Amino acid sequence: MKKLCLFLLVVLCSCGVRKSIKHLPQTEGYNNEMPIVTKHSPTSFSYQDNFLFKNQQNNLWEMYVEGDALQRGLIMGSLSDSLIKKQEIVFFGKIKQLVPSDFKLRLLRQFLKVYNRKLYKNVSEEYQTEIYGLSRFSSRDFDDIAPPYLRTLYLHGAHDIGHALSDLSLVGCTSFAVWNQKTEDGSLLIGRNLDFYAGDDFAENKVVYFIKPDLGHPYMSVSWPGMIGVVSGMNMEGLTVTINAGKSDIPWVAKTPIAILAREILQYAKNIDEAIAIAKKREVFVSESIMIGSANDGKAVLLEVSPNHFGVYDVANSSELICANHFQSDTYKDDKNNSKHILESHSKYRFDRMEELLEESEKVTPAEAVKILRDKNGLKDKSIGFGNEKALNQLLAHHGIVFKPEQKLVWISANPYQLGEFVCYDLNKVFGYEIENNSESRVLKTMAETKLNIAKDAFLDTKEYADYEQFRIKNREFDKALNDKIELSEEYILEFKNLNPELWVVYYKIGKYYQEKKQFQKASDNFETALTKEITTLPDRKEVEKQLKKVKRKLG
Repeated sequence: MKKLCLFLLVVLCSCGVRKSIKHLPQTEGYNNEMPIVTKHSPTSFSYQDNFLFKNQQNNLWEMYVEGDALQRGLIMGSLSDSLIKKQEIVFFGKIKQLVPSDFKLRLLRQFLKVYNRKLYKNVSEEYQTEIYGLSRFSSRDFDDIAPPYLRTLYLHGAHDIGHALSDLSLVGCTSFAVWNQKTEDGSLLIGRNLDFYAGDDFAENKVVYFIKPDLGHPYMSVSWPGMIGVVSGMNMEGLTVTINAGKSDIPWVAKTPIAILAREILQYAKNIDEAIAIAKKREVFVSESIMIGSANDGKAVLLEVSPNHFGVYDVANSSELICANHFQSDTYKDDKNNSKHILESHSKYRFDRMEELLEESEKVTPAEAVKILRDKNGLKDKSIGFGNEKALNQLLAHHGIVFKPEQKLVWISANPYQLGEFVCYDLNKVFGYEIENNSESRVLKTMAETKLNIAKDAFLDTKEYADYEQFRIKNREFDKALNDKIELSEEYILEFKNLNPELWVVYYKIGKYYQEKKQFQKASDNFETALTKEITTLPDRKEVEKQLKKVKRKLG
């Protein structure tokens, strides 16, 4: 620890760190008018032609913003300042839960300064300026972590940092594209689940962004308040971008965040070749599959990027493309990280399940795509427990999304997870409206094509869903009991088991509880039951087997 502190002290005194901390982006030459927002109701706000509106039918926030880089940031920040502040409280509250020690938090702050010292050099001036405008509306409560601009810049690399350091983002996003004979009308259709999870509160406020920049293509994306990067989106050329994390080594310095690269592609590319050219220009610091769907090309490809390699996976003689969390291009065929990830993780399992479901669907429609994204079973329709990471629907997704690029249609899931109503938007109409100057008398309304919405999942009205939500509460309680060595009644343990009886980790945790209580026969029984279930990863299976051997030795 002393050596680490000394290293941080030396690096912090270096010129590179000082420059990064003091750096501010270019703001001269931009429209720096501070927006004066009109509040029409607690859920509708406007400034000139820009607005933020909460669709009460499905609780999605819809934001329309136009202008130059600085003005976009200022407008986004002013319209959604309360949402941004809440998102910061949720995110940094989560960090403090994970790192409760004040000393370790101070160390983390120093680490971020060192780790992100080259971040500003790898984010274009345009996006730095936009982030600066946005940061003017950040909370001052977290200035001890970093000042508002730097903190907002850091947050745009949070996905990458969490991914690289502890695989937090590798929960298991899955996406697919179909076209030609695989769709009802022959046009390109894309579906994806974003299984990025940072707590229920983090996903509470989803924002559907409709951005009309002064340069490049108008586009839509869906993420969370305070985010200018893109995790799922489509532009007016019918080009779509979605990102899936791959397996990475731990990098020593932050470079271009994947969400910022995805944003640049969405704003400036109109076809696959242009997307590839943009991606090749940027240095990234984690491994990621970027699915590019293109109306102009009538198909989709994967750009597989990492700090040391770049590959393009383009299916030949096929009308479907599947993406989980491993690479498929020839560039990575001998990559040890990728090979190990295929062997040990749940990525290949989800890939195979997607193949099964697409094989069953002769002609995929938007409604069928949503059904696939909501699938909770394992291979051959096996029940594998709710919340199992081997499922396409792990019951934790930030959002599910479906694109029809040639028609400029997109469907976005409302809460919870991807089970709520999928809300349809037509970009031809969104960016084709003659938007009148907003005034206090103007009544804002949803931009959704509600007649094309896809109904919520019937699963939401079942006892199984209610049990699962109760299980999530009990699961946290059980973890606390294990950590704090709290006594649990047999009735409590039975209830915990019955709420999600097919999930392997239930039996593993019960086994661990009995193991701590030196009730080795009960521990053995539960570890053996866990091994009969669909265990998520190879390391998880080995851990169960290891604990079973331990209690077997105790039993003689």
